[in-house]
Formats: sequence, C-alpha cells, structure tokens
Amino acid sequence: MKLKQVFFTIAISALTAFGVMWGYGKFVIPNNNFGGQEKGVVPTNYKLAGLTDGNTPAPPGAVDFTQPAAAALPTVVHIKTKTNAKQVSNNLPKTRPNNPFSDLFDDDMLQQFFGNRNGGYVPEQRASGSGVIISQDGYIVTNNHVVENADELTVTLNNKKSYTAKVVGRDPAYDLAVVKIEATGLPFLLYGNSDDVKIGQWVLAIGYPLNLETTVTAGIVSAKSRSLGLNKSTKTNSAVESFIQTDAAVNQGNSGGALINTTGELVGINSAIASPTGYYSGYSYAIPVNIVKKVVDDLIKYGNVQRGFLGVATANTYDIPEKEKTNLKYSGDGLVITSVSDNSAAVEAGLKKGDIIKSVNGTSVTLPSELQELVTRYKPSDKIKILYSRDGKDVTTTATLKNNIGTFEIVKQENTILSKLGAEFVNLDAKKAKEFGVPGGVVVKKITDGALSDQTRMRDGFVIVKVNGSDIKNLSDLNKALGAAKTITISGFYPGSDGLYDYPISLDGE
Repeated sequence: MKLKQVFFTIAISALTAFGVMWGYGKFVIPNNNFGGQEKGVVPTNYKLAGLTDGNTPAPPGAVDFTQPAAAALPTVVHIKTKTNAKQVSNNLPKTRPNNPFSDLFDDDMLQQFFGNRNGGYVPEQRASGSGVIISQDGYIVTNNHVVENADELTVTLNNKKSYTAKVVGRDPAYDLAVVKIEATGLPFLLYGNSDDVKIGQWVLAIGYPLNLETTVTAGIVSAKSRSLGLNKSTKTNSAVESFIQTDAAVNQGNSGGALINTTGELVGINSAIASPTGYYSGYSYAIPVNIVKKVVDDLIKYGNVQRGFLGVATANTYDIPEKEKTNLKYSGDGLVITSVSDNSAAVEAGLKKGDIIKSVNGTSVTLPSELQELVTRYKPSDKIKILYSRDGKDVTTTATLKNNIGTFEIVKQENTILSKLGAEFVNLDAKKAKEFGVPGGVVVKKITDGALSDQTRMRDGFVIVKVNGSDIKNLSDLNKALGAAKTITISGFYPGSDGLYDYPISLDGE
C-alpha cells in the first residue's frame, strides 16, 4: 500500500510540474514571433549548411566560416530602387516684391540667382542596397535609407530570381524598413540575441557592396552601443542609435545586409561606415537585432513603430564634476538624469533631475545609448523596472511607458493624406494669428518624412492658410480641404517673410 502511495505521489508531482511549465510557456513567456518567425522551425538553408538547430556551436580548433556563410547566403537579397523623375517646387513667393534693382538686374538675371518660379526638374534616379529575408513568406528587413524615396523596388534573390516588392512600413528614426515579395517557401535567417554579442567575437557581414554579387566579409565586434549622430539627418527629433561596431569590411550597397554570428544567426543589420572617403576604412556599424525584431514586428502589425518613451535626458556619471558627485552622494557607474519631461512616464514613476539610473529590468546602463536601446524595445503601456540612486540610497521604481504625445495608446498608421504629407502640425495660436493679420492657420511644426520633404523645400515653421484656394484656419479645415485629393497646392507664409508661397504636391500613387 505504501509503495502505491509513493508511485501515486510521484505521478501527481510529475503532472503538476508539466502543467506549471506548460502554463508558464503559454501565458508568461512573451511572444517573440517577430516577422513571421515560428519557434522551433529550422529553415532548409540551415539544414543544408549542417546547422541543424540554428544554434550549433562552432567546432573547436581553427575558425571556419563556411557553415554560417552557407546558411546565410541564400537569405540576403539585392534591392534595386527606381525613383521617378519629378517636378519640384522651388518655393519662390507667389507674389514677388517690385525689383528695386531693375536698372542693374532684370528678372531673368535674378532667376539665375534665386531660381525659376515654376520649379525645378529632378531626373530619374536608380540605386541599390541589400536586405535580409526574415520569413518564409517573403518579409524582408532593410534600411530605411535604401527604400525611402523609391517609386519602384526590385528584389533579386541569391538564386537570381527577381520579384517586384512593396514597402510594408519604414521608420527613419531607427533607419529600418520592411518590404514584402509575393513568394512562399523561402530560406530565411533566424534571429540571434544581440545582448549576447561580446566584444572580440567573430562576425560576418553579407551584402551586395559596390553593385557586386553577394559578398561575405569577416571581422570582430570592436564595440557596442555606439552612437554616431548619423540618424539625426533623418528629419526626426528622436533618432535611435546604439550600433554594434565591427571591423568587417562594409561598403556602399551593403546597407540593409546581414551581420551574423558563427552559428549563422542574425545579430544585426549593416547600416553605416565611418569613413572620410565614403568607402570602408576600418569600422562598420550594424543595428542590433533586438531592436530590429521590435521594429519589424511593429511595422508589420501596425504600419509604424509603437515606441515607448521614458521622458528623461541623461549624461554619463564620469562627465559630472567631482563636486557635483559629492553633492549627489554617489560614486560608481550609471546615468545622471539632467532633465525630466512634463507629463512623462519618468515623472509619474517619481524620477527627478539629479537621480542616477543604474539599471533597467536588471540590465546595467552606463551610456545614454544603452538606456535608449533598452527603453525603445518596449511599446506604450509597457512597464519597466528602474533601479536608481538618490541621496546615496538605491531605490527601485516601475515606470509605465508612454507614446510620444504623452498617452498610453497604441496608434496605427492612418493611411490619410495628412499622414502622407509627413509632418507635425499644430493650430496657429490666436495671438499670433492676430499679429500676422490672418484669421487662423496651421503651423508646420516639424517636417519628418513624406511628400513635403520629397517634393518641396518647405521649411519648419511654415504657416498654411490655404489648400487649393480654400481658407485654412485650423487642423479641422486642413483635413476637410485635403479630402481624397490626388494633387494639392498648399499656400502660406513664413513669419517674417513677405509674400505667399505655393507648394504644389502630387499624392497620386502614394
């Protein structure tokens, strides 16, 4: 009888343990099936290369890159782009003041200096880059700067098959984009974990540099969390940079290609080089795959990136004078909060200027780029644990991240003309409207990425007062005036300048 009880107890324990593990895996472990990748599915390209589980350790002895290269080569594609010829407004005022120098310079001579009122012609342009297949049904990740202005995309696989591709979504702040081809049963790269990447480990860069066929180069990881200021030229105030730095040779055309480890896993997307000549001269930079996964998933699901914001500006503790460190009663590594935004997640979590952030979700931070990388992996309403120091004491708090307008909502990209213009708009302040002598208007606060940047030379601060001849007093008027139009003319002025400016824009085919 006792023996039966022992067996019964063991059986119950085993079933309970199995149930707990099943429940944990189903309900607790977060879903990381980014971009159509299914857990446990090993692509044929890995099996053919002898990497049966996508995680086979490199054999001892001499370093041999043949297996990871064989697994990755079929998954890296050549992306060729075509940008159609365009007529671009040169942004001269609709009404030009009388020429006070008519005795010396006629209007034709002035146009040589200031341009033609009718606009300029931009010829057809072609370019190329690389991309990485990340699902068997044709999703491909690449850089935003590879595809951002393209009217036509052609993707050529390693086996020379070509497909017409469409852009699923892109984000200039991360310099990442997702494109799609109509195909099935494709080889694809498995995601690695960029947090596990170590300085000194071997990596391979794969792409189509200088319009050559697929090229593989090798190097080591020489640094992590590099911030170079490269993405600040992308018309966004919130560029994300936390590059993996390597000495693998990367040239023009490698952009969007794969950075893999010696087990053939994707650890980064090659994006930039640091060079005085424009060609490789020692270092190359890749976007970590843990950022890539988040961006790809959001672009496929929502059409834009659901980025969480903490709302702090920080500096390295070693940049702080010793006297201030003494006042803060702090020594060691971390990030000092130099400012906190109003109505931010940081304020609601109790963070203040002068606090020293030491870790996020258990991961230590010593560089602003490290903090940025960790936070931007999460979406609005996600919670993160922050360990910080204040007055010499360590405190743990939980911050609920917000979106860039200070709410917790997930916002899908709306396919409206207003969103296609690519800018942040605000109503003209009533006091300013009276000062300018207009009944109202809409201020173009920040031009980002879209028709305004592609087809005009409009600058931040422009005040819209008419669209296709209709008066615009506020954002509601602007939305109504745009309607479903394919071509529009935006009219307005720059504070402090004379005359109205007209900006004709074509939205057909957007």
